[in-house]
Amino acid sequence: MSKSETDISKQLGEGSHLTWDHPYYDIARHQIVEVAGDDNFGRKVIVFNACRMPPHHELDHHKLLMYLKATLDQYVESDYTLIYFHNGLTSENKPSLSWLRDAYREFDRKYKKNIKALYIVHPTMFIKTLLILFKPLISFKFGRKINYINYLSELEDIVKCEQLVIPTRVRDYDEKIRASLKASVQAQMSPPRSPPLPNQQFGVPLPTFSQMEDVHLAAVILKTFLRELPEPLLTYQLYNDIVNFHNVDSSSQVTAIRNMLVMLPEENYASLKFLIEFLVQVSAQSEINKMNNANLAVVFGPNLLWGQDAAMTLSAIGPINNFTRTLLDQHYKVFSP
Repeated sequence: MSKSETDISKQLGEGSHLTWDHPYYDIARHQIVEVAGDDNFGRKVIVFNACRMPPHHELDHHKLLMYLKATLDQYVESDYTLIYFHNGLTSENKPSLSWLRDAYREFDRKYKKNIKALYIVHPTMFIKTLLILFKPLISFKFGRKINYINYLSELEDIVKCEQLVIPTRVRDYDEKIRASLKASVQAQMSPPRSPPLPNQQFGVPLPTFSQMEDVHLAAVILKTFLRELPEPLLTYQLYNDIVNFHNVDSSSQVTAIRNMLVMLPEENYASLKFLIEFLVQVSAQSEINKMNNANLAVVFGPNLLWGQDAAMTLSAIGPINNFTRTLLDQHYKVFSP
């Protein structure tokens, strides 16, 4: 690191509040990233609090990434543990998928080598689906370090919770889901039907979807459905043609796509057509939801096609997303009679 970067890391490690003119003051003041002593194995613990992230317009996400790196720079030469409190991540403060992708790429081997465990506390369907979405990008070795923690009490096996400054919002949420779990167990001991479990989406009254914290839950379920298909919707047969689609001249792309899609099974074609037409309607509201064709392609492309050996490389993601973007842009020509 440069001298200025070394000075910054040194100040971060002092544990004192940063002065207002410090380059990372506007990030540190939110207490999103904290160093919380050592775990039960003598490894330094770094905590990331999602609930302390302010809305998008109040936070420089790039600077947050640099602040996290500056914090980790003090400990990456030794073994360390990362704890991520997921509760409190909402549509207002949630970083973009492209930022998450870039953040993972930004943390090179130096940071990934000595992280011994990443604990995700209070995981939701969203975060689990996100990890499925990013599975092609995450190495098998790093993937084995990811662990889910459903209740704060489970953290005691890893670190003494009294040394963690756990946000009140997270503690309250933990008490809420534990109370709900107890209620469901009691209901199972005596009929009638037990109340829904925390984060349950199926087998619940319709009003319960409107009470969910994340309004994007329906999209997450849709992506999970696509990703869990035994064969991708666009089929392994079309994998090579789609990955090499960027070589097709722009004037011939619609014809090429139509020739490819005619090879799909009837059910796949009908599902794809319905999905694309739906996503086009979503894109039509991009001024509000920020999901234009390019962003939709990044989100859904890897869920429409992946390699047969489930080891889709980084080099294949771009071409697949490009094909999906063209499919959205030219849908009216591709699916016309």
